[in-house]
Amino acid sequence: MNDIKLLITNIAKDAKKAARQVARLGAEAKNAILLDTAARLDGARGFLKEENERDLAAAGQKGITGAFIDRLRLSDKAIDSMIKGLKEVSALADPVGEVTKMWKRPNGLLVGRVRIPLGVICMIYESRPNVTIDAAGLCIKSGNAVILRGGSDAIHSNLALASIFKKALEQHGVAQESVQVIPTTDRAAVDEMLKRDGEIDLVIPRGGEGLIRFVAENSRIPVLKHYKGVCHVYVDASADVEMAKNICFNAKVQRPGVCNAMEGLLVHKDVAGEFLPVMAEEFKGAGVEIRGSGRVCEIVPFAKPAADSDWGTEFLDLILVIKVVEDMDEALDYIAHYGSNHTEAIVTDDYAHARRFLNEVDASLVLVNASTRFNDGGELGLGAEIGISTSKLHAYGPMGLEELTTTKFIAYGDGQVRA
Repeated sequence: MNDIKLLITNIAKDAKKAARQVARLGAEAKNAILLDTAARLDGARGFLKEENERDLAAAGQKGITGAFIDRLRLSDKAIDSMIKGLKEVSALADPVGEVTKMWKRPNGLLVGRVRIPLGVICMIYESRPNVTIDAAGLCIKSGNAVILRGGSDAIHSNLALASIFKKALEQHGVAQESVQVIPTTDRAAVDEMLKRDGEIDLVIPRGGEGLIRFVAENSRIPVLKHYKGVCHVYVDASADVEMAKNICFNAKVQRPGVCNAMEGLLVHKDVAGEFLPVMAEEFKGAGVEIRGSGRVCEIVPFAKPAADSDWGTEFLDLILVIKVVEDMDEALDYIAHYGSNHTEAIVTDDYAHARRFLNEVDASLVLVNASTRFNDGGELGLGAEIGISTSKLHAYGPMGLEELTTTKFIAYGDGQVRA
């Protein structure tokens, strides 16, 4: 335990020291590091696959198969995706140093706000190994140092990827401690890291609800989190039925296992008789299991009665709960009760209803006449994201480069003193 504490103490202190250097880098220097890393990834495919094979073999010995193995594998496609991501981030505008506002006080003092890095970001994730490169690239471009703690199943892959990034940092005269992967799978390392509030400025957990709750409950450091994505689409009385069908099908079926997939469908009673029979048949053809309220089960004979536990559940599967509502008030009340502040959508031709939905629904992205699947940094034009926050301090929604910075006040004077 003492060894773990010493390890994490040194990593955190080294990261804080390195963060000062990264914060001083200009856009050209940061972009050069990202592009150098991309080129090195391309040239290190053999090495990366060898290290990745160690993780794949260990997973196989545990009896893990299927989708998890696919996510763990560093295929050429996965490496190409990381290379592409680094190039895209390098092409984005550098947010650091942007003066967001400037004003003059009556005494002549010129006051402004300028965008600065957060400092040291700790990323704890269970996702595929590419998150190591994606997160490191975003953090360096936004002027931050980063400490990465990936899943234990990908330890060799993550260390290998970080070693590539470190070579690029070294080549450009930047401290290698700017990007660090925790080199142990011991869970005590996470406990120790969450105590380092003197060195680490922000923790971003990315994974299942259990991981995120553990981090939020045990961290002394501010945590940006989203526990789950319970997303809804409300089909209003005035909705274009064909549009509603396309939106709902996409929101549920395109990728049912992601956090911005629709988990609950609300349908106004005046359009339910026309919309639900056709929509339900399309869902049935795609293998979606429908669990519904009493009215839904009357309209859709093959729907199963929804259990109390189904409402507000994140299925991450081809399962959907549907409820017929009396009016928009009931839909809004339902979303307020069962939603997770992630993504909510309305399908309507009524401008007043659209405006009310946008104003009253509390979610990181609220959409009118579009699929919930658009809550993604790339789709919203951020270029890339490190995750989606459903907390409101200091970011809400997809976190791109700008969300990995904060602002500080600056002031220019010519001798002013306070009376």
